Amino acid sequence: MSAAAHDGAVPVGGSRLRRHLPVLERLESPVTTYYLLLGATLCLLVIGLVMVLSASSVTSLTKTGSSFTTFKSQAVFAALGVPLMLVASRLSLRTWQRLGWGMVVATVVAQALVFSPLGVEVNGNRNWIELAGQRLQPSEGLKLALVVWGATVLCRKRALLDRASHVVVPLLFPVGALALGLVLLGHDLGTTLILLMVLAALLFAAGAPARMFVTAGLASAALVAVFVVTSENRMARLGTWLHCTDSLGACMQPIHGKYALADGGFWGVGLGASREKWSWLPEAHNDFIFAIIGEELGLPGTLVVLALFLALGYACFRMVTRTSDLFVRIATAAAMAWLLGQMLVNVGAVIGMLPVIGVPLPLVSSGGSALIVTLVLLGMLMSFARHEPGCRDVLAARPGLVRRGLAVVPGARRRVAGRTARSGRTVAS
Repeated sequence: MSAAAHDGAVPVGGSRLRRHLPVLERLESPVTTYYLLLGATLCLLVIGLVMVLSASSVTSLTKTGSSFTTFKSQAVFAALGVPLMLVASRLSLRTWQRLGWGMVVATVVAQALVFSPLGVEVNGNRNWIELAGQRLQPSEGLKLALVVWGATVLCRKRALLDRASHVVVPLLFPVGALALGLVLLGHDLGTTLILLMVLAALLFAAGAPARMFVTAGLASAALVAVFVVTSENRMARLGTWLHCTDSLGACMQPIHGKYALADGGFWGVGLGASREKWSWLPEAHNDFIFAIIGEELGLPGTLVVLALFLALGYACFRMVTRTSDLFVRIATAAAMAWLLGQMLVNVGAVIGMLPVIGVPLPLVSSGGSALIVTLVLLGMLMSFARHEPGCRDVLAARPGLVRRGLAVVPGARRRVAGRTARSGRTVAS
């Protein structure tokens, strides 16, 4: 050992590490999860609004005479969704648990209304209702309802999860089967797949036995196969995905999605300069907005969007592994499966890895119902993050507290550490 080490001197490499320790400490702050969720959500929301304006400008101008029609509608829904997200982030865990049954009943009834005179059919899918001239998609709310309700039910039945009668009967029959059946009757297979992901994540996070997953997985695969085989439209999409070269016919959307990504190259053609949005790429502002991002913003733009979704996933993973509340763990895992699963299905369809099934990109694609419900979901996750040990104390202090690492408020670090210690956790000092 060197004399410098005996004298307590810090090696050069150690001094460099020490200079970066404050940054590492802030990453382990009690508010890390909360601000990861908030920051990634707002960034994706802003990117989505900008790209909806760019991708929809041509079609909006053609149909309505204004390039801003679709953007204005999306901006209005964002203006409604953000306050709802903030309200949701302030609700207590007990309040969320109490909302479970009411939410699932209300959304199932709303989904049933798509088969009433209020229902609207779009491109073969009957999955919307029209009220006061505004189209709403109840199945988006059904996703959130199943997350909250499913977590509440499984939390109460934790000790009985090894018995199928206490899990399958209340979770899959009749509520889960009814929800899936109503969506399938409207011919919306994409939303059905997302709902299946939510149900699977609920059971997995709750610790259900593996045999339930095997049985449910085989039954779900058989069900999806039946609905694909019995539908000419879905079989055509599957055939288009496997092999198709007609760029002006059945293959127009997937092929021109790839054209958009290819035209963008590495750096992109520039914001607003897309060629594919000039009526070449169907649903450019909706299901295939990721292709327009790649065309206009290039590889960096697409990677930024994917990185923001990974940030949301990491925040959810932190919460699942750090919380001691079973309801929070189950609901967060289901929400993570929903957000990341839907993102992967959407991006997979755009790049050609999956068939096109009409699933939007969360927070980015155009769509009012999807945007508002996703913002409320993320508000719920922020509410969970606020209940992490020490987070509430830090957020309650003056704004400079977080920025300066808890050192600016006398006694703040001690209060956070005390609350954290009572919760059985430690905070880096």
